[in-house]
Formats: sequence, C-alpha cells, structure tokens
Amino acid sequence: MEPAREKVVILECEPEARQNLLTVVQHGGYQAALSESAEDAFEAVRQAGADLLLLNANMAGEDCREVLAELKGSAATQGLRVILLVGNSAADRALGLNLGADDVLSRPWDADELLARVRAQLRAKRAEDELRAKTRIAEEGQQIAHTAFEALAVTEKMTRDAFSLDRALKVGVAAVFVIAAVMAGIFFLYSHRANKETQRAYAAIAKLEGGLTRQQDLIAEARKLRAESPALAGAVEDDKQQLQQRAEQLKAKMASAGSDQVSLLQKDLAETNARLRRVEQAGQAGQSIIRTDVMSVCLLHVTAAFRHIASGKRLRYAGLNAQGEPLQDSDGNPIYTLEGRGPEVHLDVFGTGFLAGPGGLMVTNRHVAQPWWENEDLGSLANQGLQPEIVQIDAYFPDAPRAFPARIQKISSQTDLALMQVDLDDLRRQPLQIDNRKEAAVSGQPVVAIGYATGLAAILARADEATAQDILAKSEGDPKKILDELARRNLIRPLATQGHIGDVLTDKIVFDAQTTSGGSGGPLFNQDGKVVGVTYAVLRGFGGSNFGIPIRFTDSLLGQ
Repeated sequence: MEPAREKVVILECEPEARQNLLTVVQHGGYQAALSESAEDAFEAVRQAGADLLLLNANMAGEDCREVLAELKGSAATQGLRVILLVGNSAADRALGLNLGADDVLSRPWDADELLARVRAQLRAKRAEDELRAKTRIAEEGQQIAHTAFEALAVTEKMTRDAFSLDRALKVGVAAVFVIAAVMAGIFFLYSHRANKETQRAYAAIAKLEGGLTRQQDLIAEARKLRAESPALAGAVEDDKQQLQQRAEQLKAKMASAGSDQVSLLQKDLAETNARLRRVEQAGQAGQSIIRTDVMSVCLLHVTAAFRHIASGKRLRYAGLNAQGEPLQDSDGNPIYTLEGRGPEVHLDVFGTGFLAGPGGLMVTNRHVAQPWWENEDLGSLANQGLQPEIVQIDAYFPDAPRAFPARIQKISSQTDLALMQVDLDDLRRQPLQIDNRKEAAVSGQPVVAIGYATGLAAILARADEATAQDILAKSEGDPKKILDELARRNLIRPLATQGHIGDVLTDKIVFDAQTTSGGSGGPLFNQDGKVVGVTYAVLRGFGGSNFGIPIRFTDSLLGQ
C-alpha cells in the first residue's frame, strides 16, 4: 500500500549548493543521489533508474547541448526529465530551454519553487510513462493477435481434410481466446477498481487531515475571531439600543402628529416595546444560565486512528521531515504505510458535551463520539479493509486544570445522540436541569446555546496574541498538548449565544442562536434555564438557522 518514492539525481560541483539541493529534495519525500561529474551522473541515472536530473548548466560548459542530447537519446534513460539550473537572466533561461532541458530554474533558487517544478516534471513523466505503457500493451496485444491468427491459419491448413476435427478446433481456439479476453478484462477492472478505491481512501484521510488547523492557521483564525468577538458579544445590546431609540422617536412623532396618525403610531410603539421586553428578557435569562450552568459544559477532544482489519496494524506515516511534518509524494499528499515506526495517522475531532445525569453521565452527538458516522469522506475506507477506531476521548471543563478521560456508554439508534461516561474524579460538577416535555420548547421563545464553536481557534482567540503564540510554540502544534496547556492556564470556556426558536418539529428544533462547527453536542436552554435540546447541525459560519434535537430523545439513553 506504500507508494514507491521517485528518484532524483543531483549534478552540482559546489559543495554547499549540492548539500542544499539534497536537503530540499529529501524533505520533499524523494530519493536523492549526488554526482560531481557528468560521467558519474550518467552512471547514477542508468543504475538507479532515476526519474529526474537536477543539472547545473556550468557543469557541462559548452558541451551542455551534447550532454542533454545523450541523456535524452539513450534507451537506458528513456523518459528522464531534466531541470537545468542557470543564471538569473532571461537569456540564460531561454538558452537552457533551447538546449533541450524540460525546465530551467534561475539561481538563487527558492526551495518551494524548486519542489513545485520538480513535482510538475514528475507528474508529466508519470503521464508519459503511463501513455508509453499503454502503447506497449497495445502493441503486445496486436502481436499476440497476429501470432494467434497465424497459428489458427496453420492449424486450419493442416486439418482441412478433417472437417469435423477442423470445426471442433476452431470452436476450441475461439473459446480459449474468448475466455482469455474475459479473464483479462476482469483482472483489469478489478485491479483498476482496487487502485482507485485505495487512492480514494487515502485522499479521504488526507482531506480530513487537511481540514485540521495547523499552527499558523490557528493563529490566523484566532486573530480573526478575536476581532469579531466584540461584535458578537454586543449584538444583543445593539438590538436593545436600537429598539429604545425607535421607541423615543415614535413618542416624539406622537406629540406633533394629527389625530389620524396617532393610532398607527401607538400601535407601532406597542410592538416596539414588546420587542424590547423580549430582548431584555432574553438577556436576563442568558446571564442567569451562563452564570450557573456553564461549568457543566465541556469541550470534547476525540482522537481516532485507522486499523487494517486483515493485519491488525494501524495506518502510519512513512516518516517525518526536518520540520516534523509527514513526508509527501510528488502531489503534496502525505505518504501512508502499514509498516515501519512512523507516527500513527490520527484524526482529531472537537465537539461539545454536557453533564445530564449522576456519576458523570454526559450527552453529546453521535457524530462527535463516532466521527465516521454518516461521513461520506470515510465511506471508502471499509472497502480497503481500514476500520476507524477511537484511540482516546478527553473532556475539558471550565476552571479545571487538566483533562478528564471519557468513554462511550450508549449510542442512540434513533437519532444523532450518544451517551458518554466521564471520570470526574474529585471534580464537582452538577448535571444540568432537563425539561423533556413537548411544550418545553415553543416557537418565538428566547433560547441560549452553549458550546465550543470553532474549537481550538475560538479558545485561543480569548487569549492575547503573546499567550497564544507561546502556547502553540510549547505544544509544537499537537492538539492534545495545546488543550492541556490551555486547561493549565484556565483558558477553556465555552461560548454562550442568545436567539429565539423559529420552529418546533417532531424531531428537531430550529433556532437562530449563533453557533458553528465545534458547537455540536452543546445544550440548548429555554427561558427557564432548562435544557430543551441538543445542538446537532449548524450552518457554516455564525448565524442563520441551526438545528437541535429535542432533549426527550435522550430519555432512552439516560434510562428515564
């Protein structure tokens, strides 16, 4: 399952430049060989079956055209791609291309640009090799068909006088060819499909890993959220001020309005005051809930791995480069393997949970507890014998300096809910009050949603820039270490947002309290401070209509 690493030969006489090229090529995930002369380079290319040559134009001098012609014309180096390292003028680059190089790169070169050009040339080589292989197969097939035709003609001539035997022989030969063609077609389809499924499975893992935030991305996202947080926090206060100003304007108009306008202005004022009372009521309910119940809402960090069912081995990275990042193939994707001692491939998922029963019983979403549930990106893994499995679940509570281990207790068969058991040890936290009546959630009533929306980035956003940078530097980008450091500094606290219920359906509550990914599994409170729903589906970004599962669906999990 581990792809072959492509080979690059480096022909450079200057020691420091040669070592720099070697370092960049190896960090790109390729095999590399060094040469100090054109003869050594030819020998290395022939013996190693190299895919690409990095050639210093000054090494070949005036014979550069002959060197390139010999490399390109030799059967032993068929398909070899050559990148010529030239001076920094346009004339040097044009001369390099005219001499027959596949690409040129001016000195001083940039490491990222060099790797990008290497990848581009290797992609072109793979396409040529594939076309060449298909052409060879077609030619071989044509030769086989020609040979078979000649054999059939000789057989027919030899058995012309034996009609019955001739007829049987023709049928038999035809049957052999048909069976061979069918078997070849089945083999081709099976191998093509297996390779396609493998690539899709690895692409799904790479896509999910690519969605996880790295250090520099975490800092950028935290800065963005830090800039937006005052606007989010002040949204309710802005609504209140606008309604108060509207009421004052209506009162002023009524003082000078005619009798025919007073009744309309009075009606408008009554509606404005009613809206103002609802906003104030929602704010008071939200403040009460935030003070009393936020301590029982935790951030969940779920770590999953991928095990090969047949061998029992877990999927790993082929290795790490000097920056501690996984080795990549020519397309920039991590290289995976089932062998070696490289780090295991882990998927880090963040969500929200809340205490809902005695003994540390905690409610969250099923798609948080089992990240692969109804996940199309991971659907192809089972076809390749890879089974995702939970490695570790950690719960982080506000004002708690460490993580608390959790495990899955029950999974709902009806909806997107799961029950976990968290070992609280000496931590004192009370279960939230639940109202599982159907009438507990009513359209138009205010609600408060609490959760860890946007995960790590939102938590880092509440720290100053220097603190966030220090935490990321100490943790080396490891999500577990980042969370442990945040907990030690007492920086883990959920977001609480206010809104109203838009609609109540049999199996869902529609509300507009702002939330986003990471808030899944968080509690939804009504104006009485009781949990009436569990957030399970959110739109991208803050705002819009979000969805919660009525809390009564947890009755079977909690044994009520």
